[in-house]
Amino acid sequence: MSRIAAVGLLTGWGEGVDALPADAAAAAAGRRVVAMARPDAGGERFRRATRECLLAVAAVDTTLRQAALGRDDVSGARTAMIYVTAAAYGASNRSFIEGAGGTLHFPYTAPSVVPAEVTIEYALRGPYVIMIGGAGAAVDALWQADRLLSRGACERALVLAVETFSECADLYARARWLVPGPLVEAAACALLVPDDERAHCTDIDAPSPLETLATRRAGTTLACAPLVGAALARAAGDDRPVLTGHWRGRRRRIAFAADRGASFDHAVPGTTAAG
Repeated sequence: MSRIAAVGLLTGWGEGVDALPADAAAAAAGRRVVAMARPDAGGERFRRATRECLLAVAAVDTTLRQAALGRDDVSGARTAMIYVTAAAYGASNRSFIEGAGGTLHFPYTAPSVVPAEVTIEYALRGPYVIMIGGAGAAVDALWQADRLLSRGACERALVLAVETFSECADLYARARWLVPGPLVEAAACALLVPDDERAHCTDIDAPSPLETLATRRAGTTLACAPLVGAALARAAGDDRPVLTGHWRGRRRRIAFAADRGASFDHAVPGTTAAG
């Protein structure tokens, strides 16, 4: 039982939903990838950190600022971390395999490295889950967070997604029919807190209006897409959205309230409720 208390969103368009264009395909103006710069991070610990690690830390920091929380508020064993990505390890794995003469260490190719940097930075010691996949896996990550909160395993949960594309842009270009563009790099983090309403998760055939809106405005962000939808919902005053995400032939749906079906989706401006 949970609700979404804050969503920190960083994309190739900028910070937050206000930076998103009305039409990502038109705004991309033919660009295959809309990239994000490497965030500045002081200290020796981040000197060799990959770009996706720094983007993850920046996304969590943005979420905490939105929620008016400090590091001490989330440190310790009562904050869960659920991390999901489909593509963010492409850059580090490619760099290591091709041996481009850099200083990348083998551990940075492991799926645990991005959430590990976040847990170290914020001293998180609560439940910890890593999920590999696209938007459908991100919906399942939100469901995992809800279940942890419902069982009392944590007091709050961070659902974090990071997707980067620019280092492997040529590979995506070869398979452009599999991943439609524009590919927009993104890092997003949702803070979930306990609530009386129970979330419902299931398979579904059709996208929710929020999924359609997130794709139209942000572009293809893979695992970040449901969190883009959550950020758009929160901007409209809705912290109990209906979110869907599609990945490899399967679409997942989560509703953060009594499951009122498609009629609940009309609350999002700029969308048309499913019939």
